[in-house]
Amino acid sequence: MKLWLGGYTADMDGHASGIGMLHAGAADEASAGGALAFAGEATIADSPSWLAAHPSLDVVYAALEKTGAVQAFRRAGVSRFAPLGPPVPAGEATCHVGVSPDGRFLIASSWGDGRVVRMTLDAGGRPSAPVLAPEATDPYADPSASEPFGLPGVPGLAASGGIDLAAAARALREAAGEEFARFVPSYDGPAPAPPAATDDPAAVETVRPSRAHQAVFLPGGLIATTDLGFDLVRLWRSTSDGLRAVQQVVLPKGSGPRHMVWHPSGHLYVVTELSCEVFVLAPAIDGTWRIVGGTPLGGTLPGDAAAELAPSRDGEFLYAGVRGSNTIATLRVRGAGETLSPVALVEAGVDWPRHHLVVRDILLVAGQLSDEVASLTLDVRSGVPGRVRHRTAAPSPTCLVPAR
Repeated sequence: MKLWLGGYTADMDGHASGIGMLHAGAADEASAGGALAFAGEATIADSPSWLAAHPSLDVVYAALEKTGAVQAFRRAGVSRFAPLGPPVPAGEATCHVGVSPDGRFLIASSWGDGRVVRMTLDAGGRPSAPVLAPEATDPYADPSASEPFGLPGVPGLAASGGIDLAAAARALREAAGEEFARFVPSYDGPAPAPPAATDDPAAVETVRPSRAHQAVFLPGGLIATTDLGFDLVRLWRSTSDGLRAVQQVVLPKGSGPRHMVWHPSGHLYVVTELSCEVFVLAPAIDGTWRIVGGTPLGGTLPGDAAAELAPSRDGEFLYAGVRGSNTIATLRVRGAGETLSPVALVEAGVDWPRHHLVVRDILLVAGQLSDEVASLTLDVRSGVPGRVRHRTAAPSPTCLVPAR
């Protein structure tokens, strides 16, 4: 089969020249189990680090990360692309682009400034009219919201998820009764004065940056985006004039939600780059999304950074790439999809596994720093990747997309 390769070019210290082409076995085969071969560049582009195909047209969209823009390319032959219009600015360090299932618009996510941008696609697939979505705010910026993801049903939880101490104290006094209520401190008085201004840098809390990283389209018209810097999964609906915020789910502070996978069970799995975990999100009866489960990847090392998350063909397993220790974590999906359990952590066979893709019983892994792509066979029973089956040199690969 044929695949398109995104990669880093010289403007981001990479060795690619643009969008590359990879052969996995014979070009017309549906399996990727054959020998791998890099077949050269399909077009020149500046650091097309993420690629997404139009659902019905021979058009591919590239996130030009250094440029901070989205560029459309149309098929111009068996193995060539030509630009379809000029690049459309999106934001600083644009790292992901997702195309709506109906091909009417795309969502660009920018890691550098946290921007989420909706672009309209015309009948030929050309993007235009970028509209910036409402910016994210850090749910942990307020000291009273140290655990915004909280516990449902606990008295005193404010609408934003932070603890309303006055309401909690009133509830405790009522529960304690008249005899013991006096022992419960009151928080009903005026708020304490803010701390005095200081020039001491150590006394000033570091402001966390917003870092949008991915958009995933869910059934029913919902769109989920991650903010790695603010530990958020944000939910949207597309409107005629942009994106309308529906809800946000706050993950533990410092976890760093990066990429997501929607599962046929109705759950959304979120891999966290910084804490190396996978969280399970699901909607309640009223449609409100919340965290219902999660697990560490298991066996990761200090300094590791999780990257991509991909499901097996039958949805029974998830595969998370781990940069640093250069491993692939296998998780089994249990129950009704709400439970995940670590199965194994194995060598990825490449340096810095930035992205991976499941094709039937083969896991293709892009090694960004080793300039190669490797294929690993997936065990049918355990789901665990085996040793490297084939590998090929490929310049600074960062994304793998099957070619039509």
